[in-house]
Amino acid sequence: MVTSNYPIQLKEVLTHLNSVQGNVPLHRRESRRVYSFSTWPFAEQMAVWDELWRTKNDFWIKLHAFFFLERHLKKDSELQEMWPVIVCWQDQVNDWGLCDALAKIYTKILEVEAITVYEQLKTWNTDQDLWKRRQSVVSLLYYSRTKKLFLTFNKIEQLISPLLGDKEYYVQKGVGWSLRELHTVYPDETLPWLKAHIKLISSIAFTIAMEKMDATTRSELKVLRRVS
Repeated sequence: MVTSNYPIQLKEVLTHLNSVQGNVPLHRRESRRVYSFSTWPFAEQMAVWDELWRTKNDFWIKLHAFFFLERHLKKDSELQEMWPVIVCWQDQVNDWGLCDALAKIYTKILEVEAITVYEQLKTWNTDQDLWKRRQSVVSLLYYSRTKKLFLTFNKIEQLISPLLGDKEYYVQKGVGWSLRELHTVYPDETLPWLKAHIKLISSIAFTIAMEKMDATTRSELKVLRRVS
């Protein structure tokens, strides 16, 4: 039996969360609760939430661990502290909600630890776990409006291309998401790429990829797809 390093703190959080009944907005409000350890240094607070994530197979508990991280995305030093701890959180992801929540964190860490995070995304890109494959592309850009720094077009494309033929629905949703954001960031490079790969892009990814395009461009791509 594994002994907890923070039995009092874990019990405090679990007691509170067991009393919360409601949807995500309600849980987000409740995540602002001040716990007895809320004044601890960041790394020590993170250790409590890390233990909760790793030892409790509960969506809401993991969501509150994410909410904690979400409040610490502005300091590069804290982002750098996060990565060695939370990179393994992806191992316990089994739904799109938690996958995309972590993408919001991972994409910010990618801005300050580009080489390290990108290498991990490359590993996930070929993993048997569909959620790791999805994460390998969604974390590249997440919602591009939330980012200040971006990888090059080529580095991003190199992780999207291998998944064009992936059979998993949620991976294809992730591919489409990333193509949509890629076109937002690199329109001049992405449009020719889409045309060149038009027959390889799934209908799921294709529909999502066009969401932010103007009507003329969407129409052009649809026609090209039909005649290709």
